[in-house]
Amino acid sequence: MLENLCFMRKNLNMYLDPFSDLLKLLNARSVLAGGLVTGGDWAIEFPASDQLKFWGIVQGECSMAFEGENGTIGIKAGDFFLLRTPRSHVLSSGPCAPVIPLATVLENRKSAIVRHGEGETFFMIGGKVELSDHSAQLLINELPPLIHIRAASRHSASLRWLLEQLVAEQDGSQPGAGAATSQLTHLMFIQILRAYFEGAEPIASGRLRAMGDKRLAPALRLMHGAPERAWQLEELAKSAAMSRATFSSYFKAVAGIAPMAYLTEWRMRLAERLLLRDRVSIGTLSVSLGYTSESAFSHAFKRIVGISPRNYQRERQDRDVN
Repeated sequence: MLENLCFMRKNLNMYLDPFSDLLKLLNARSVLAGGLVTGGDWAIEFPASDQLKFWGIVQGECSMAFEGENGTIGIKAGDFFLLRTPRSHVLSSGPCAPVIPLATVLENRKSAIVRHGEGETFFMIGGKVELSDHSAQLLINELPPLIHIRAASRHSASLRWLLEQLVAEQDGSQPGAGAATSQLTHLMFIQILRAYFEGAEPIASGRLRAMGDKRLAPALRLMHGAPERAWQLEELAKSAAMSRATFSSYFKAVAGIAPMAYLTEWRMRLAERLLLRDRVSIGTLSVSLGYTSESAFSHAFKRIVGISPRNYQRERQDRDVN
């Protein structure tokens, strides 16, 4: 039992960086979606997708129009955007070009880079993010429908470098091109989110905003570094150089929930992952997360997740078998 407990605590202390913790929890994996080269008059309709997708514009410019919305968004070389909303959208050279479904464009696809239209005045490349099913909403729900990082952003230089490296890897002739492409794509996704955290427009209250907040960073590192510990509000406030009252008020304004509620929720997300991955006993998991009894843990789990840990584990195991 003691060996199992030590193993559990080692696995719980994944990273001191809360955002890295979240990405690891979600099993976030970025993969290259491909690229598009086109020119002349063109317009392509991209279907709605439940996946997070992101793109960088290597060359040229275009307009983006979402289904059900008036107006367009101008996108040009050096811009990057990430789409969260599962709505179809059209990218085009202008309003008069006939719209063609993406599926039709892909019919002639011979490589990761698709060619369409006349000429090569526009080129974009990007990827998609694959998340574990059971916790994906943690990230998706707190992202805006569209993140648009413009070329003038201070993050654009690092994003452009990543984009250039992705383009260079596309011929696949270098050893390890597949692995390099995967890593570069994931770095691009993370860099887009970093730019979003530091953007001029205020981010809505939520866990993502808290993870990008520098004043809360010391307290979050403590909670993520030792989620099993019975943290006191005074300790967390002191780490953030705030009074207890100021810390509580500021934390709730940024994260949308109180500090101890955040800690409880994070523990339950870790519990979800460990119940699925390690097939641990409920009692061992309870102790490893700082609960003095299995019943106290089970009550907290059901309140956050909506189902008892035992039923959660059983349902997911049955799903895996089937």
